[in-house]
Amino acid sequence: MRSILTRVLLTLPVVWVVVSLVFLLIHLVPGDPIQQMLGEGATSADISALRHQYGLDLPLRIQYLHYWRDVLHGDFGRSIRLNDSVLHLISTRYPYTIQLTVSALVLGILLAVPAGVLASTRRGRWQDQSVGLISLLGLSFPSFALGPVLILVFSIALGWLPVSGASPDGILSYDGWKYLVLPAVAMGASLAAILTRMVRTAMLEELNRDYIRTARAKGLSENAVVYRHALPNALVPIVTVVGLQFGALLAGAIVTETIFSWPGLGRLVVTAISSRDYALVQGSLLAIGLTYVLVNLLTDLTYRWINPRMRG
Repeated sequence: MRSILTRVLLTLPVVWVVVSLVFLLIHLVPGDPIQQMLGEGATSADISALRHQYGLDLPLRIQYLHYWRDVLHGDFGRSIRLNDSVLHLISTRYPYTIQLTVSALVLGILLAVPAGVLASTRRGRWQDQSVGLISLLGLSFPSFALGPVLILVFSIALGWLPVSGASPDGILSYDGWKYLVLPAVAMGASLAAILTRMVRTAMLEELNRDYIRTARAKGLSENAVVYRHALPNALVPIVTVVGLQFGALLAGAIVTETIFSWPGLGRLVVTAISSRDYALVQGSLLAIGLTYVLVNLLTDLTYRWINPRMRG
């Protein structure tokens, strides 16, 4: 319990860094952000009024304290382009991004674990070589390259799945899952390739350990040796990688959601950047950053739970 509490407390400085960097974002933009938001035709009175509305006419330290106060109260500001609160806009898009990211993560794990186990138990054979070749292809096709190919094949040529967008009734509706398949595959393919190689390497290490030789000497079946003894121990270090890859998937969601017109947080960031809506950019990046921190914390706690050596 003490180690868990310590890990939670160590997360607080990371949260402080994330919030501080997001706050400084608007001050690191070249030029006057208010001028860029209003355009070149804005009058000095309009610029002064909007600068006062955003509190940018105050000293930087006062702005920083006000920003922390607003964040702690759940106030991320107001979108000047969409005329809505940033928190409301994020709350409507955030579930779509989580659905897509989790689906890609689950897909990658479901593909990687059996493929990695197969490659390790058939080391040097054609199964191992085939898995290695397929994983290499998966690493060679990032989501922005694989996405258009999937659309051309499965949407335009075959007509099996929708081209873009999301079902207004959600993924649990009759046709809702169809909109999720292609973007999830585009995001999860590279993850599956990475995890496959890691599972293979971890399994090869476990299969060469003494306890595996002892299990075989006792007459246990090969399936029991592989799946009951070797695989659970091999997956322990994979948990950390999965947590880190979740953050990579969040970053990749920006590109994937744009390609498939998926109404998630990543596409909202792109729209906010193109329209110079800095309050919306700040809020969206803060939501993504805090999600990454939370996932890393949960990953670390899970790793400590499944690894007895880390408990204290």
